[in-house]
Amino acid sequence: MPGEWVLLSYRIPREPSTPRITIWRKLKRLGVAQISDGLIALPADARTREHLDWIADEILDAGGSASIWIAHPGTTTTERDLATAMATARAAEYAKVTAEATAAAACDEPARLSLTRRLRAELRRIHRRDYFPPVERDQATAAVDALAQPITEPEEQPS
Repeated sequence: MPGEWVLLSYRIPREPSTPRITIWRKLKRLGVAQISDGLIALPADARTREHLDWIADEILDAGGSASIWIAHPGTTTTERDLATAMATARAAEYAKVTAEATAAAACDEPARLSLTRRLRAELRRIHRRDYFPPVERDQATAAVDALAQPITEPEEQPS
């Protein structure tokens, strides 16, 4: 049987655009699955429910309408499709981190350490919205860990 999901059904006025943009950015940071225009979903737990409750309140404060629903997808295929879409989105984010870390391998040590700090913060942000971890998660973590390793000088060849 499919798992439980928390859904947010909402409408928000187009003008002024600032609240609409703010809401969308918050939803994006949460890693929501967009089911249709004005309907998003997250796997249900206390944290996701609380986040969507807060966003619903913001939508109401902006003059929109919002309601929270707890639901079970009708089929396991529907749930698998939602989970796959969410995992694919995170995989792309992890791949970008991996590419940045790999490209910076030739940089000097101070630049590598600075980038390592930034990429670790980015990994934490991605992890918070990663409900169905793809294999790219481990690859990104390994690439950032490798970037953090001290640069070793090549050994001198005997003459």
